Amino acid sequence: MKGNKVEKIMLRGSMIFSLISLLILLSRKRRSIKDWLLAYLFNGISNGIIDNVLASYKVLQYPVRYVPKVFKSNVLFDFLVYPTFTVFFNQWTDKDKPKTILLKLLVFTVPTTFLEYLIEKKTNLLKWNKWWKWYHTMAFTTFKSLGTKGVVELVKKVSNRQNS
Repeated sequence: MKGNKVEKIMLRGSMIFSLISLLILLSRKRRSIKDWLLAYLFNGISNGIIDNVLASYKVLQYPVRYVPKVFKSNVLFDFLVYPTFTVFFNQWTDKDKPKTILLKLLVFTVPTTFLEYLIEKKTNLLKWNKWWKWYHTMAFTTFKSLGTKGVVELVKKVSNRQNS
């Protein structure tokens, strides 16, 4: 991993914060851990696939990242940061109605998109293709998070039917 000191600190800080957050989220006694593991794994695997495609077509580039010889994508974000966010989002919206879920999602996607915009402009951690804009990121993370939430809810319904 090459990069300046600030970029390395940002990557390490993100990793440490996400690991601690994930441990706390998965140790909570609310609901079954299998729902949160499903959200985490589904999000991580689909992130890896989608981001690999975007990086292959150079829509997104990650000049400074972990294991650059193995992955073109940002494995830290794809497999740790965003899936951890997804677990928190799914726990926070576990009993909510669709309108409340969307509002709570925007509480996270708006600041996250702004942070990604700043990272793209001020660091070498992320570079967008000329046609990729902040609103693509916002739409993508919003729909991706809702999709993961939908998969978790669908599995819970199927599981509840089988247990009844």
